[in-house]
Amino acid sequence: MNNSTQSKLILVPAPLDFGCEAQAPITDVLPLATIQTASRITHWIAENAKSCRAVIKRIGEVQSLTLPLQQHSITELPRQVHKKGDHAGAFDAKPFLQAAIKQALDNGAQEIGLISEAGMPAVADPGSSIVRAAHALGLTVQPLVGPSSLLLALAASGQNGQSFAFVGYLPIDAAERIQRIRALEALAKKTGQTQLFIEVPHRNSALWQALLSSLQSNTYLSVASGLSLPNAQIRSATVADWKHRAAPDAALPCVMAIGV
Repeated sequence: MNNSTQSKLILVPAPLDFGCEAQAPITDVLPLATIQTASRITHWIAENAKSCRAVIKRIGEVQSLTLPLQQHSITELPRQVHKKGDHAGAFDAKPFLQAAIKQALDNGAQEIGLISEAGMPAVADPGSSIVRAAHALGLTVQPLVGPSSLLLALAASGQNGQSFAFVGYLPIDAAERIQRIRALEALAKKTGQTQLFIEVPHRNSALWQALLSSLQSNTYLSVASGLSLPNAQIRSATVADWKHRAAPDAALPCVMAIGV
């Protein structure tokens, strides 16, 4: 592994339209420099191999790939990373990354791409343990420019962008979810810090109803869906106002935020 310090881990952002019926042209959401850099990568660590191939294919339609898609090496992150997170102590990323480095070097490559299903890897997605291991092994870590649903939603919410926190998913259990919502609201009101969270589409309706029934009427509630797509919806209002409006489209992945 003497050549590992010459290797580079490149964080490749993916379009935000994963799982959506419509897709934005990749040149609308990724700069040309990002597409060109990604096109030369042939070894990947991915959240999901199938979605990784789909993004590589879209990149290749704009910029010729160094190797045909069928010759790319794609290693999926272990399932325990998805279930227990990157920093729960259940996954030692160093051996995993070392094996990927060796495979890349054996095939004459020194760049490894890290990609998630949508947005920036390691931000609201798995991969941070790989980045940490790369630093520990002396690799260069290079993040490429691309979309982040959290920052797009925050910027368009009208809520406090100077102090904010991403808190991931809220509990599935109804009682625990309400307790968490009220705790986040109390924190937002005490500190002014915007609280961002996400949910999978099939639980959006239940979460939305819990928010409207649990939050105070003057609390601001924002929801953003379909970001970067023509059918994007971004709305922000007090809970009192929301109760007289139509609920957001529950079929799309959403970023929600509460604040003052």
